[in-house]
Amino acid sequence: MPLSPVVPVLVFDSVTKLPPEADGAVVIGASHAAVYAAYMSAKFGCRAAIHHDAGIGKDEAGISGLAYADGLGMAMAAVATDSARIGDGADLEARGTISRANRLAAACGVAPGMSAREAAERLKQAPWPHSMPPAKGESRHEVDGAVCADSATLLLPEDRGRIVATGSHGALNSYKATAPFRPLLLMFNDAGFGADRGGVLALPELDREGIAAIAVAAQSARIGDGRSTLQDGTISDVNATAYRLGARVGGSALALARMLAEKSGQS
Repeated sequence: MPLSPVVPVLVFDSVTKLPPEADGAVVIGASHAAVYAAYMSAKFGCRAAIHHDAGIGKDEAGISGLAYADGLGMAMAAVATDSARIGDGADLEARGTISRANRLAAACGVAPGMSAREAAERLKQAPWPHSMPPAKGESRHEVDGAVCADSATLLLPEDRGRIVATGSHGALNSYKATAPFRPLLLMFNDAGFGADRGGVLALPELDREGIAAIAVAAQSARIGDGRSTLQDGTISDVNATAYRLGARVGGSALALARMLAEKSGQS
């Protein structure tokens, strides 16, 4: 009787770009578990995926990808924001505790309270291959003089000196994705802050480069949705550069953007 193929478990800080080896593997990816991240895991052929629940947040956006993955036939689970840092795959693997599992992951024995490592082992039995998702793009919009980008990976050179509201979390890898573009102001989702304040670790790093950055509360805006960050977001954290521009915890992201747009002539 032939042996069953070995199913690898691969760990990544983000699932926006995965290598060919992810095809057929169980992936622990430290992206949020919203729809677009689930789409990316499915697009790259992952057998099953474990993401971060990003504080679950407004309209349960942080785990909206679980039902989407079920529809494709892909098992997917999310780890609790307080258990591990978002944007840090090694931390998800080492400390992550499952908070939610979709129907197919539950059928593999994955349940809330389980370690991410144990869940990954169980997900080796997940059905595969699954359906490939129809093409789905993230988007950029102009709203009230601001650029709204659903992901920090969508910034462009022309965003230099502009107000940019992203749908991304504010973890360290978001700093690396956005700092080279040097916007006037960056907005992120705080992903519930989470373990070691992982959801906002980009803010002090951006401050060191003189780039203003704020985070909005996960409960106030849908993660993965740049327009929601801008239009719905309540500011939960600011760096010193943003504070000097007038950003305050508890304030409105939209009001801040409008004020800065008027001052800078971007309105």
